[in-house]
Amino acid sequence: MVFRRVKLSSAGPALVVSSPPSVAAAGPPRPSRSGWSVQRGADALREAGVTGVAVRLESPRGTSTARSGVGDLVTRRPVPEGGYLRLGSTTKTFVATVVLQLVGEKRVALSQTVEQLLPGVVAGAGNDGRTITVGDLLQHTSGLSDYVHDVFPDPSARAYFADRWRAYTPEELVALAVRHEPAFPAGTGWAYSNTNYVLAGMIIEKVTGHTWEQQVNDRILRPLGLRHTDTPGTQPFLPHPHTTNYQQFAVDGPFVDTTIPYRPFDSGSDGSMTGTARDLNRFFTALVSGRLLKPTELAAMHPTVPVPQDSGLPAGTQAGLGLFHTPLSCGGGYLGHGGSGFGYVLRAAATTDGRRTVTVSAHSRAADPQTAARQEDALRDLVDHALCRTT
Repeated sequence: MVFRRVKLSSAGPALVVSSPPSVAAAGPPRPSRSGWSVQRGADALREAGVTGVAVRLESPRGTSTARSGVGDLVTRRPVPEGGYLRLGSTTKTFVATVVLQLVGEKRVALSQTVEQLLPGVVAGAGNDGRTITVGDLLQHTSGLSDYVHDVFPDPSARAYFADRWRAYTPEELVALAVRHEPAFPAGTGWAYSNTNYVLAGMIIEKVTGHTWEQQVNDRILRPLGLRHTDTPGTQPFLPHPHTTNYQQFAVDGPFVDTTIPYRPFDSGSDGSMTGTARDLNRFFTALVSGRLLKPTELAAMHPTVPVPQDSGLPAGTQAGLGLFHTPLSCGGGYLGHGGSGFGYVLRAAATTDGRRTVTVSAHSRAADPQTAARQEDALRDLVDHALCRTT
């Protein structure tokens, strides 16, 4: 799971729209791989009920892009080409990369405990920072509770509007999480928790003396020339152009403009970054190809822990340090990470050789579980087809 979203350029009240366009009862039949195209994949996601879709695929044959639906339900403007996105929990891959660079520099070790690096921060209710390692944080094997459940306990539009401007410090978020008992002893299970990466950001600052944002900029964004990727913190607005995001909080309820982020879980090292599909593809290509990490650290990042079948991730997915490995229908698999939140879902993925990279952004989310499942199936199908194609 992962939470995040996006906004226009003024802080006016969010719009409530009665329904999205072209919400179909089911997506079209899966096309054969020979007849598939990036545009057909984007259209299938739109036909499953998503208001706006954008896709960017990089391959040895060049770049393929597609847009489908609308960028705004009121103005009916098209989805912008090269629009800005909230990267959501894809931020975690950037943060994990910085931590592993520090490991390569011998400034931190994956076997070090949270207590050694952040004394007294993780304690109480059965939580023990002496038993949780840096590696546990990056691989979600810490057992720590996810603070997201504390800052958004009421899944409603009312709660979104009431609290979207509130911001917490990393220390406050961790304190909320450790009020709850851990899901399992550290290192004995797997459960996605944003709290892990709040702590990872705190560790980066403790080790380097600089914020995780500065370290991401200095170590990744500037060297790769990712000029359209940012670490905006609590800044709620995206640069233009970008697509409006819509969240349906209740089945048969209105689609609410949620382009302004929900800052209680949109401001930190677990998911606050923004960028473009072009930049995100360049980042994953560089990471998988070994341009950002030494071989030992890159090997350590690769997934090794099976993800439980009830995790919401595709069958056969394994978790690594800031990366997931998902099997491809054509054989092999891909490395990537996703981000999601009120009104949007983003997926970024690269084949293990770095030759094909795709970013997909879907800009609305339905409350009906069956509709949401169809949209998820269409998104996974799109990524699988894009990375399996040989032409």
